[in-house]
Amino acid sequence: MNQRSYVSLDQWQALVAVVETGSYAAAAVALNKSQSAVTYLIQQLERRLGVSAFETRGRRAVLTPVGEMLHRQARVLLDQAHRLEQRARTVSAGWEPVIRIAVEILLPPEPMLAALAGFAEASPATRVDVEETVLGGTLEALLQKRVDLAITPQIPVGFLGDVLTSLRLIAVAHPDHALHRLNRPLTAADLAEHRHLLVRDSGIHRDSRAISVEVDRRWTFSQFDTSIRAAIQGHGFAWYPQARIQDALAQGLLKPLPLSEGAERQVTLYLVLADSQLAGPGVRALASQFKTILSKDITTSLPLR
Repeated sequence: MNQRSYVSLDQWQALVAVVETGSYAAAAVALNKSQSAVTYLIQQLERRLGVSAFETRGRRAVLTPVGEMLHRQARVLLDQAHRLEQRARTVSAGWEPVIRIAVEILLPPEPMLAALAGFAEASPATRVDVEETVLGGTLEALLQKRVDLAITPQIPVGFLGDVLTSLRLIAVAHPDHALHRLNRPLTAADLAEHRHLLVRDSGIHRDSRAISVEVDRRWTFSQFDTSIRAAIQGHGFAWYPQARIQDALAQGLLKPLPLSEGAERQVTLYLVLADSQLAGPGVRALASQFKTILSKDITTSLPLR
């Protein structure tokens, strides 16, 4: 079906530019056009649609009610056009030269490295930039379009995700820690008397609710391994993914705390594409590798020794 458009993208772009820069002069600078050219584009748009998008108030041009509607729809149209151009470039260029991913630090490194190794066999020339993130940092990486895909315990509004795996987190401390010497089931009140070891949310807007228990004493680290090392040295207690501390448990360096409740937690990790429509063959291949590796549960279902 042949549907002719009477308004060009240049005209819609001019409308949006005038609104968002605040004036015809500023829009001209933003679009690298003369002011008269921008004025002509707006006049063409209004003439072809038979509407007035702007009205003059003093020295300012402000949107009419119709103009407000046109501005909203023009933003959507220009965004769709931009996405279509990106999609065309991605498809024509083949596999992406660089893929950026955000991986929640809860995920043990072994499955991540296995997925990267499998991907490298298919596309050895593609560079992969891994951003290891915590809680809000993973969501921000998606929302700010800093990454092409993310492995996250939360799916932000407006995104879809596939379940990858479920991690078992257990409360632990060094075998000689004072909590173990109580020799009885532990309560939240017992934990409140001791230091809690945490890993800092890597997001700018940190969620205070991420703190596991309310205690006065806590050490907060930016690296998971540092937190685990502190626990091994007897400096406090924490909940860790079992797969991350399996060796320390086996060697007797850490021991599960006998909590009366809450000794274990389950965290589901999801794989989320930043833009499923624009995801290129490389991003999809890497996502497939993660799904394949983690579907085997190679590190998340190990029994306690």
